[in-house]
Amino acid sequence: MRMKPLWLVSVAAAGLLASTGGAATASPDHELAYWTMNESPGARTMRDVSGHGFDGQIGREVAVGIRSDGRTAYGFERLEPDTPPTRPGHLVIVPDDSRLDPGSRDYGIEMRLRTRDHFGNVVQKGQATVRGGSFKLQIPNGRVQCWFRGSNTSLLVTAPRQINDGHWHTVRCERTGDGVSLAIDGRTVAERSGWTGPIANSWPIAIGGKSECDQVDVGCDYFAGDIDYIAIDVEDPGW
Repeated sequence: MRMKPLWLVSVAAAGLLASTGGAATASPDHELAYWTMNESPGARTMRDVSGHGFDGQIGREVAVGIRSDGRTAYGFERLEPDTPPTRPGHLVIVPDDSRLDPGSRDYGIEMRLRTRDHFGNVVQKGQATVRGGSFKLQIPNGRVQCWFRGSNTSLLVTAPRQINDGHWHTVRCERTGDGVSLAIDGRTVAERSGWTGPIANSWPIAIGGKSECDQVDVGCDYFAGDIDYIAIDVEDPGW
């Protein structure tokens, strides 16, 4: 299957990211949200530099202003899986906005992260059974998974190799009319054909774990590691 490209990061730009650690070069016509995660220590607002105003609230347990290899990032400590109590301060939350839903559009999520752990939900909008569908990127067993659940079906792709080596990796997940694909460090590593159907829910974007969980019946799946940036782009903004 040949996936249709989206426009936030080209192959050339992905190479630039890997070599320089610089920010993604975005097309303003197609950029939906771009969180550089460059705030100073103590900041509690994650700024969306796209100009669309999708700012997020940084939980008090999130380390802000981490400097490493010329990058500034957020840090998420390791929390024991499925062990109460819940830790909502571990999350960054971007309030729900219908413009952030994939809908029927081609939709891409890209981020740069590093981890030495082998579990956790990195970013998601909605959860497994919520009305309207959902999407998420997670890293069970150190292997990135990209999952989109729409009105028609769910499509899940899994990286063939682990990336929990403590090094920075660029991860990109796309949902198009042709299917879902996953790229790591500029190379497509997994794809699956099909059409999920539209996705639109009333949930926030949660970074670092689930926003609704109790660590008993529903695990919070807290991510452990550092995130340098997250960007979302669409083929057609529709507004």
